[in-house]
Amino acid sequence: MRIISGNNRGKKIIAPKNLPVRPTTDKSKEALFNILQNNYEIQNLKILDLFSGTGNISYEFASRGALKIYSIDKNIKCTNFIKQTSINLGMNIKVIKSDAFKFIKNTKHKFDIIFLDPPYDFAVNEYLKIINEIFSKNLLNIEGSLIIEHSEKINISEHPNFEKSRNYGGCSFSFFYI
Repeated sequence: MRIISGNNRGKKIIAPKNLPVRPTTDKSKEALFNILQNNYEIQNLKILDLFSGTGNISYEFASRGALKIYSIDKNIKCTNFIKQTSINLGMNIKVIKSDAFKFIKNTKHKFDIIFLDPPYDFAVNEYLKIINEIFSKNLLNIEGSLIIEHSEKINISEHPNFEKSRNYGGCSFSFFYI
């Protein structure tokens, strides 16, 4: 994987093989950030990256100058990798080892963008549970977005906060707004 744009543009990041992850492809990530750059001033954003895995999305936000980034994963190997990589690249990413549901339940912070990339075996009811918790806790700032990366086989478009979905070769991004 590589960082597409910003201060660390072109930097390759090689994750250890033993991480239980499926990083967002460069093609999908580039498409996502094209959408985001048309709608936001990234350097003014507070980001929450849940199920962050390798930290791929967090690095991209950090490279583009996001104001604050919280990177959450329950796997200690993932969080250690993200911490070390962000130090090596001089990025200000707050890395927290936590279950995503517990973090959402306990956080007092609000975010401009919440990005979720749960495991592809996540069930529809789990997606709906986490979406409902985010909106019931009012974790998004005004004009904020919840973006979920998921298999194109998953349909979460019935949620009342669903706005749109974009598909990129088996991967989908669903966008939810207040």
